[in-house]
Amino acid sequence: MLDDIIKERKKKLDAIIARGLNPYPARVKRTHTLREARENFEAFSSAQDSVSLVGRVVAFRDQGGVVFCDLNDSTDKLQVVLKKEDLKDFDFIVSVLDIGDFLEVTGMLFATQRGEQSIAATNARVIVKSLRPFPTSWSGLKDIEERYRRRYIDMVLNPEVKEVFLTRSRVVQEIRTLLLNEGFIEVETPVLQPIPGGALAKPFTTHHNALDIDLYLRVSPELYLKRCLVGGMNKVFEFARDFRNEGVDRDHYPEFTMLEFYSAYQDYEGLMDFTEKMLKPYLPGSWERIRYADTFKKYAGRDLKDIPNEQIDEVFKKEVRPKIQEPTFVTHYPKAISPLSKSVEGDPELTERFQVVVEGTEIVNAFSELNDPVDQRERMEEQERQHRAGNEEASRFDGDFVEALEYGMPPAAGLGLGIDRLVQLMTKSKAIKDTIIFPTMRSRDEGDIE
Repeated sequence: MLDDIIKERKKKLDAIIARGLNPYPARVKRTHTLREARENFEAFSSAQDSVSLVGRVVAFRDQGGVVFCDLNDSTDKLQVVLKKEDLKDFDFIVSVLDIGDFLEVTGMLFATQRGEQSIAATNARVIVKSLRPFPTSWSGLKDIEERYRRRYIDMVLNPEVKEVFLTRSRVVQEIRTLLLNEGFIEVETPVLQPIPGGALAKPFTTHHNALDIDLYLRVSPELYLKRCLVGGMNKVFEFARDFRNEGVDRDHYPEFTMLEFYSAYQDYEGLMDFTEKMLKPYLPGSWERIRYADTFKKYAGRDLKDIPNEQIDEVFKKEVRPKIQEPTFVTHYPKAISPLSKSVEGDPELTERFQVVVEGTEIVNAFSELNDPVDQRERMEEQERQHRAGNEEASRFDGDFVEALEYGMPPAAGLGLGIDRLVQLMTKSKAIKDTIIFPTMRSRDEGDIE
């Protein structure tokens, strides 16, 4: 069935070429977007000025001497009316046109008897011939993975899917503008790193042939951004693509985007104020502040002191975090699970660290940065011992970073914000994969969707 449709469309492609026309021209005639045509409809239609519009044919209704098409150019949708009496190549255009083709039309705007804004075409040509039909039952597909694999189809057929990524783009640009206006500098740090650091996570490994060394896809840009602070860049940020060789679930995906920024002469309390200012427009709520130990009592009825260090984080994730719904700052994390955070003065077993939890999901991790090279060395050495004992998620000892700290890093606070999770919450997406435009999928046998 599908093969027959493709063969028929290829015949139409051949017919266009045989007529001496280019079915894939480099240049098209376009005077306005469809949105501009709609917004200026009264002026255009009353002045009787012709306009040239382009877009994908998303609907096609043949009524003999008149054909109605719905055109979509991603800004809007508009009806095209092709009449045999007005269009010189009417029979040819109708014979080669299919849903999915891109069409260029020139004509005048008018309103139908039902009041629908339309364009009466006096010239038309196919500017992209589509060889594959769009599926007719896409939204109901049981195999949701096909929608991820062919996201380009999903966005065409389901505007709400594309809207998620438009929202994502808007949010990233707004946050970038906020940071730039606050005096931050955007930098780019290595994706391939000799030592994975900055987070507790199992890395992906690769090999650099020219240098003949093993490298890791970064789990975080943190240690390089802090080197920028040592170098005199007092406010830096990066929208970083990070990679962690972990499982896939509602809130986790091995490839994701993290905003990290670091501000010299700032501490975690000032950073909490700034974080609320940055995120409250997207996540309104109470923004309560509660200590990490108190969350165990409030939500799990347990005393943190009774839980072994190696189990603390898992208990928090399973018994505490899911019960936190309103945007909440969870503060004062134990030193044992915070190897890069500065200790609280007077209570060295706690750190000046906070996370933002919303609807049971952690979207921000932040703290006053540890800049004592002696303390940092000891903590990294402990993490290295854990790694060698079999903990694949433990951080590695990074001698170059410790050496950088020995030159002196100013007091600073830093933050990591999960962009995918933020967008997931904003758009009410079911899974983090819904916010990643082209997620990596399992390999499959090549096949076609009927």
